Amino acid sequence: MNESLITVFIIVAAIAIVIQSGILAALYLSMKRSSARVEAVAREVERRALPVLDAANSLLNDNRPKVDLVVDNLAATSTLLRSQMERLDLTVTDIVDRTRLQVIRADEMVSRTLDRVEETTDIVHHSVLSPVRQVAGLVQGLMAGVSAYFGRKMPRESNPVHDEEMFI
Repeated sequence: MNESLITVFIIVAAIAIVIQSGILAALYLSMKRSSARVEAVAREVERRALPVLDAANSLLNDNRPKVDLVVDNLAATSTLLRSQMERLDLTVTDIVDRTRLQVIRADEMVSRTLDRVEETTDIVHHSVLSPVRQVAGLVQGLMAGVSAYFGRKMPRESNPVHDEEMFI
């Protein structure tokens, strides 16, 4: 029985080796086809991408000085703009401060002028209108006395003048 068992084992091993050889051959053929496809795709990518990469590289090399110049100009412009804005801020602040001082001065001037007008009005009222009223009262008194002396009635004014109207 030992010999027949060994014979069966050898037959099974031989069949397994043949099957493994077939699988390995199929894997080899499949890998060969895949490798050919990958190589074709790589050649196509290389054929299309290399000119684009060369053009991009030459474009970058040709325009590098221009880009550097633009960056330098932007930096200089930014610095100049910042300094101009600082100057403008100082100027506007100075203008606002001066305007504020002028408004304060004008307010004080108007206040002083109004105070003087009021004082002048009081002085005119006391120095001009009071004596005028006294003289008017004296004249009316004299006229009343004269008319009483001569026996006539003195006509009264129908529309007496007020103090304010006399001033205006």
